Amino acid sequence: MNPSSTCTDYAQKLARFVSCMDWSSVEQLAAMVEGCRKQRKQVFLCGNGGSAANALHIANDFTAAMFKGTREAIRANALPANVGVLTCIGNDLSYEKIFSQQLRVLAEPGDLLIVLSGSGNSPNILSVLEEARAQGVRSVAILGFDGGKALAMADHVVHFALADMQIVEDLQIVVGHMIMRHISSGSCLACV
Repeated sequence: MNPSSTCTDYAQKLARFVSCMDWSSVEQLAAMVEGCRKQRKQVFLCGNGGSAANALHIANDFTAAMFKGTREAIRANALPANVGVLTCIGNDLSYEKIFSQQLRVLAEPGDLLIVLSGSGNSPNILSVLEEARAQGVRSVAILGFDGGKALAMADHVVHFALADMQIVEDLQIVVGHMIMRHISSGSCLACV
């Protein structure tokens, strides 16, 4: 396969998936995020690898880039952002606890956790979903593949039933940008 056809195939696969996706679960997620903004609750995001980088990107957009001074920003916190905390928890407790321990310390009831995961089976993702439930924190999972165990653990799910990690990661960013547009356009009229 030549590079040109690889790129074209990838773009066509992404476009096909985007064009047939039911985006209502993202609209519901946007309403949840807008509710956090209005109530001054925090939104926590986490993931592993590329999903961790996406969590940082989305938290940045929610906190710094979304309203550019026109509206109050969202109090967003990317749990993978602090390398010192991650390595301390990973070393002293376990890698499985790198997100759940932070949530235990930082979150309050009514906050929102958004996990980004391809498989939905990473032990640290399952652990933070359990901690969210224990703390009274609402949870959302943005998942790929078959959704894994996280599919049944989260309070709300955005599921891309697609076995292609790169496209799943692209769609995570699409979701973040859709939420920004939805909230900043004021089309989130039913937000609580």
